[in-house]
Amino acid sequence: MLNFFMFFDPRYFLYVGPFFLLALWANMKVKGTFARYRKETLRSGVTGAEAAQFILQAAGIHDVELKAVSGMLSDHYNPLTKTVCLSEEVLNERSQAAVAVAAHEVGHAIQHAQGYAPLQWRSSLVPVVGLINKLAMPMFFFGMFIAGFKFLSMVAIVFYGAATLFHFVTLPVEFDASRRAIKILDRCGFVTPDEMIGVRKTLYAAGFTYVAATLVALAELVYWLLRSGLLGDD
Repeated sequence: MLNFFMFFDPRYFLYVGPFFLLALWANMKVKGTFARYRKETLRSGVTGAEAAQFILQAAGIHDVELKAVSGMLSDHYNPLTKTVCLSEEVLNERSQAAVAVAAHEVGHAIQHAQGYAPLQWRSSLVPVVGLINKLAMPMFFFGMFIAGFKFLSMVAIVFYGAATLFHFVTLPVEFDASRRAIKILDRCGFVTPDEMIGVRKTLYAAGFTYVAATLVALAELVYWLLRSGLLGDD
């Protein structure tokens, strides 16, 4: 029977802990920024749903559906179903934050329509990452502590590398979607220049969460490489 006390390693907190705390701070920051600019109603009175529909039509995209989803900041674009999924707050509110998030998610739909390569790469990695999240850590520990299963640790390291790659591919996808959102809202006419300050801050705060998540993934990969002895001496 495995001794699960062997799994505890203070080095994990040394390597990964600071970046994990950074990720927690980034998530609190984006929630705080969203809450702040939810209170700033657009003078045009446009809702997130109306902004999303306007941008889709302006881009000549007519096969993408808007769908309500539960959970604050659960907004996303599903390329498999061509659906922009927006939370109730984003769909129905007339705030700077709501329009910022809606425009960002529609930015992903535009990426998809234009065949933006990083989005295609990320989409292809999604099922792989789902499998990795379930299998990588058990495989690593079986390989580390059970004789004859060393190869499982090597496979787990490859899995962690793929997960880290997913995070790095996500960065240009998210930054480009925000860039598109800002560019579109700048010229659409229903967001004034002074209101764009709140839009930009909302998008920048969201973008930093992806940077923090990437740093956590990279730190974890380095840790597991060290723990396996593939990088330096364990």
